[in-house]
Amino acid sequence: MQSQDVAPHPAPTSDPVVDVEQAEAALVEHYPRLVRLAYLVLPSGPGRSRRVLTAHALVQRALPRGRSSTPAIPAQSTGRDGDPGYAFLRGRVLRAVLESGLPLRRRVWPRRSQLPSPLPRVWGLKLFPRSGGADELALEQELSALSGPARAAYVLRGLEKLADGDVRRILTSAGVADAAAALREADGAEERYALLASPEFDACTLQARPTDLMRRRQHTKAALAAAAAVAVCGALVVLPGGGWGPDGAAAPVYAQNPAAEAALDPGRVVRVSPAAWKSAARTGFSVWPARGGLAGDSALLRRALAVWARPGEKVRVSFTTGTPTGGPAGPPQLLYAGAVDNARVVILYDGLRIVRYAEPKDGTAGAALDFARVDGAADAEASAIVLDRADGNVRFLTAPWVKTAAERDLLKPGAGAMDLTLTDGITAPLASPATRTGACTSWNVLRLTDGTGTRLLSDLGELVPARLTSGSPGTARDVSGSKALHAWAPYACSLGTVRSQGVRSVNAWAFAEQSLPDAAGTADWVCTRAETWRGGGSRALAQFRTPGGTYGAVAAMSQDGPACGPRDPHALAGVLWKSGTGSWYLLAAGSRDVASVRAEGGVSGSARGPVLAVRAEEGAQAKLEGTLKDGRSISGLG
Repeated sequence: MQSQDVAPHPAPTSDPVVDVEQAEAALVEHYPRLVRLAYLVLPSGPGRSRRVLTAHALVQRALPRGRSSTPAIPAQSTGRDGDPGYAFLRGRVLRAVLESGLPLRRRVWPRRSQLPSPLPRVWGLKLFPRSGGADELALEQELSALSGPARAAYVLRGLEKLADGDVRRILTSAGVADAAAALREADGAEERYALLASPEFDACTLQARPTDLMRRRQHTKAALAAAAAVAVCGALVVLPGGGWGPDGAAAPVYAQNPAAEAALDPGRVVRVSPAAWKSAARTGFSVWPARGGLAGDSALLRRALAVWARPGEKVRVSFTTGTPTGGPAGPPQLLYAGAVDNARVVILYDGLRIVRYAEPKDGTAGAALDFARVDGAADAEASAIVLDRADGNVRFLTAPWVKTAAERDLLKPGAGAMDLTLTDGITAPLASPATRTGACTSWNVLRLTDGTGTRLLSDLGELVPARLTSGSPGTARDVSGSKALHAWAPYACSLGTVRSQGVRSVNAWAFAEQSLPDAAGTADWVCTRAETWRGGGSRALAQFRTPGGTYGAVAAMSQDGPACGPRDPHALAGVLWKSGTGSWYLLAAGSRDVASVRAEGGVSGSARGPVLAVRAEEGAQAKLEGTLKDGRSISGLG
């Protein structure tokens, strides 16, 4: 079980206790931010690919070793700035980054951060962030000229928005001998702090290229020849008769394979009738018509199909987790081909994946290929595809059954929605939260209305937006009414933790209400669960919100488990809470089918029913267990 320290009153002057569980929760929630920080502070000398892997390795190493048998339930947090787990990890990451740049010395045992990490490792590929513009390049050169401590000071000032006093304290705790000198050196660099949030320095959104193919061939030539000889000899021993026939049951080579040739023929792409969806038994991407002003451009379609089958070295390829990136098995379905801003865009569908090809209007250099897995998509899940992103905005291509589109801020349930113009199924630009950095002050979502109702979709940085639902597992419904909107509002910002994870849908389930001690009102407990297209990788967050609180705070997390879902529609979570009188309590709550709750370890107590409130000490550790009404046991989420 994880939880975080947030009290509605001033924090104590002593440093808050941070245990392994809390640090792990902070690492998961703020991983992209920590990797960006490490990437910016690392020296640029080794090259961008090695720098990316080093940044990930150092952040992953920042988690303390060992695991407590009775995980702590620390107090909740209002966000990154007040999260002691994040501050703790940031300090460890900075120390590791600065130590990794120190030269190795004779007869001195190297620090762990100076040794190469076994993980993460990528074979046969180079990974690096997207290239920025002239301003990002100038900032990169300026940062490379600074010392490691000065780079750290610059990044803490610009990316973390910290005052010089806080920067000096953090640098000193990270082992910098003269933090004041580092600040003075950073003063000499031009203030381009806004660029630190640029995709140029995002080491979690990467492009892939092959390594030196010729060198790899030379190194593996002998091994491949030996392996082939062994395979041939072994097969000849076990096969009956005269061994292999001329080609056996194998099909002709790729270039002569009729299915492969058909898949690359623009004249054979599948085009669905514009009215097909009206009589279809199931509404999905398979009944989308071909749209766009360039749907008849055979040359463009030929290029898109060829790049899909054999992307060149300079093609930027991206894909959601768990999505195959191979070529089409047969002629795919054309969903769109047209001019969008300064690019020509083609969107294709092969029954399993949505594939978007984009090239500049003035040539093919800089072409991009994006893949998203969408198997089984129907109705709401097949309502929209991301057509284009530009200047922080996103435009969607909507399903033919969509009648109206609008934009609304999920954080403001009482505010109205702003209508979006639909032109041949394409929405007007919508401000996207997917690429935003910094404080979460809004979360814009797409509202679509069709003949069956209204639904909300959230852009999470992928080709297909995630469907938002609310309600109990197994009976969740689309977010459409005032009650559902108000239920989602405090937890909208938690959607940022599942960006670029291949998310199919996210459900918010209000599983409990709890009367707080000292007559402090009633708190809400909500479990948000993100399901993925690939099946695995789901994430459930138990969130706690005090009366009048704007945001919920993550109290516990379950990764790749069934909790809060149809297979396991139960929840149990806890948090340490400080009342207005200064007293600390362990609060725990379970779903309605929880008959009793008990706490063991540093805090002991039990209660009949689904809620528990026990006096506790700050930083206490406890383990939660519950019993369901049918007699089965349930453990705290985490």
